[in-house]
Amino acid sequence: MLSLKFIRENIDLVKKSTIAKNIDFDFDKLLKDDESRREIIQKVESLKSERNIINKKIALKENIEKNIDLMRGVSKEIKSLDSTLNELMKNINNDLLYIPNTIDKTVPIGEDESHNEIIKEWGKKPDFDFDIKGHLELCELHKLIDFKSASKISGSAFPLYTDIGAKYERSLINFMLDVHIEEHKYKEVIPPFLVSSSSPQTTGNLPKFKEDMYYIELDDMYCIPTAEVPVTNIHSNEVLNELDLPKKYVAYSACFRREAGSYGKDTRGLLRLHQFNKVELVQFVKPDESYNKLDGLLLDAERILQKLNLHYRVVCLASGDLSFSAAKCYDIEVWSPFENKYLEVSSCSNFESFQAKRGNIKYKKEIDQKLDFVHTLNGSGLATPRLLVCLLETYQNKNGSICIPDVLKGYLNINKIKSK
Repeated sequence: MLSLKFIRENIDLVKKSTIAKNIDFDFDKLLKDDESRREIIQKVESLKSERNIINKKIALKENIEKNIDLMRGVSKEIKSLDSTLNELMKNINNDLLYIPNTIDKTVPIGEDESHNEIIKEWGKKPDFDFDIKGHLELCELHKLIDFKSASKISGSAFPLYTDIGAKYERSLINFMLDVHIEEHKYKEVIPPFLVSSSSPQTTGNLPKFKEDMYYIELDDMYCIPTAEVPVTNIHSNEVLNELDLPKKYVAYSACFRREAGSYGKDTRGLLRLHQFNKVELVQFVKPDESYNKLDGLLLDAERILQKLNLHYRVVCLASGDLSFSAAKCYDIEVWSPFENKYLEVSSCSNFESFQAKRGNIKYKKEIDQKLDFVHTLNGSGLATPRLLVCLLETYQNKNGSICIPDVLKGYLNINKIKSK
């Protein structure tokens, strides 16, 4: 969250970032409320000073009745102003929750994804000498996912993985966790999948994006849209030691998203779901190291795709495609042969101190023991649905069988998925 002081002193930067993210906000109203707030505080301080003077006169028994009446009048006015100030601060603090993070100077400016910049590509697009099948046909052929039964159970966009399909999904998750824990030295956690409202407020999902979240009214709880939400809040309202940074966590979770703004977008098969699985990477780092750590986190996520030998590219998101909370973000997009396009499987973001300020996550500096807010990073490492789409399509054979990537053979205990 951006402070009033920061906004006031950097109003042009904040306005520019907000406009660049395609977000509307009435800064004139906020600044007017802030000016009223400061005027009220100044008036209250003046009245308190006046009340102290009156109290001293009463103590000296000067015009006792008159001064008591004056003190009562001053105290009543202070109480009224305090009430006005409390209500004003309530409105200001609520408004501050709707102001997005500022963008890093290296972020390309553009209104949508068409302005994203391709940073790099890895591997080659697969070539086929036969007419390939899409993931839906492959799933049906091998009975990997039962979309019909899932729809009967929960409605559309909820997959039911079956038999080898369920084992493939579980193997992918275990493989990714093992790589991040053993090779990249993340600490594994399994977080709650339901959270109170303070947790998504820390990460920036609330209040602005409430319509995209599943809410359980009876318990005032939210289903998590990503493990980023509970894992980032592990250290909310805490002061960390500088020597303990960076802190690196990896977590598997199911993710729940209403996808309220996705109408008209491709919702076939696994391409867009209300529930899906993801392995998430979260880091708490020192501010002067956060962009170097972001590059490292990106490489950690990329390494999964390299081990799976899938062609992918990395794009730097333009301002209009950037999330509410992020200062900078890289997307990793994997090539889908049948869809003939790249599919996003990871977003790696630096939130700088935006989330830390909302969640009150600080660290103590060794050199002077002063407190400062940490920077938070997160990235998918990776999300499974579109990853599975690309794996099935990339590794398919002419006879309809599907080869298993070498790194997954030990998890699945088979070399190939064959028709039954």
